Amino acid sequence: MAVTGILLALFLIVHMLGNLKIFTGETSFDHYAHWLRDIGTPLLPHTWYLWIQRTVLTVAVVAHIVAATVLARRARAARPVRYAHRKKVNGSYAARTMRWGGVIILLFVIYHILDLTTGHLNPQGDASNPYGNVVADFAPERWYVTLFYTLAIVAVGFHLRHGAFSAFRSLGQQTPRGERRARTAALVFAVLLCAGYLVVPFAVLTGLVS
Repeated sequence: MAVTGILLALFLIVHMLGNLKIFTGETSFDHYAHWLRDIGTPLLPHTWYLWIQRTVLTVAVVAHIVAATVLARRARAARPVRYAHRKKVNGSYAARTMRWGGVIILLFVIYHILDLTTGHLNPQGDASNPYGNVVADFAPERWYVTLFYTLAIVAVGFHLRHGAFSAFRSLGQQTPRGERRARTAALVFAVLLCAGYLVVPFAVLTGLVS
């Protein structure tokens, strides 16, 4: 669970930094997008790196879901009889957001691939002009796409906040002071990552990027 979670979090960070290159202009952003397809050449054929990356990420996502399912079953098996009285604590709230958030994230990933990877759902769908695809995707008249994107990113933020905090506990953090620091660090990480992703669609929506 931790290994796949860290792998996916690292990808999210790198992907966010790549997205922010859109503020450097169309030429720079398109050059970056095309460069990704040429990583590893001539050792690897054109776009093979991206397909290797997608395969690894797909395996990581599946393994992450399987690990979560196994852990949930173990938790239920460890306590087959429910508590007679149990306070609603932060842990139960986080667990609920992880469940519905996971569904939203999965649906978003599928849509995102069909939109900005394959281009099937993108209004422009021009593989030679990634910058134009992004601008067309988050155009003001397509506000509903930006809304869905926002909901998905917020769900990712909740997921990361809980996941990062759980990772700190798994690494041995048990003291009250350390717990406060871990909660703060997890929250800051999640907020910064969400802001980094959301600034792009809102920049397009408001005309800052066009």
